[in-house]
Amino acid sequence: MKHLFYTLFTVALFATQEVNAQHSDNYIEVIDFHSNHRCFTCNTIEEKTKQTLEENFKSEMDKGLIVFSTINVDEAKNAEKAEAFEAFGTALFIHIVKDGKSEKINLTDFAFMTAKDKKNKFEDGLTEKINAALEKL
Repeated sequence: MKHLFYTLFTVALFATQEVNAQHSDNYIEVIDFHSNHRCFTCNTIEEKTKQTLEENFKSEMDKGLIVFSTINVDEAKNAEKAEAFEAFGTALFIHIVKDGKSEKINLTDFAFMTAKDKKNKFEDGLTEKINAALEKL
């Protein structure tokens, strides 16, 4: 049992160090949670989120101010984070981390309502929400 604890602790420590190397102390994490079985809309949300970030926030991503994560909630290694966000399937969040404090903005309803819209409502709305989050840093 001790061996298992130390192994898990070491893995968690290195995983944390790896994530921290990707961003600054104050940052925004855009998180796309998903399950093993994904529908068309779920895939569209991820695709449009990546596209919006690449087109509108490349500089901020390069600086580590914005980090994009896709997290499979069906994988045991992601259980703790999924639970912290109450994500049990497809969900989209903006996670603001500033001075050690955390703010979670749930965009799941917005994402499902606008992802398949042809008038760029998803892209425009996500850009607006990320810009508002950046103002909080």
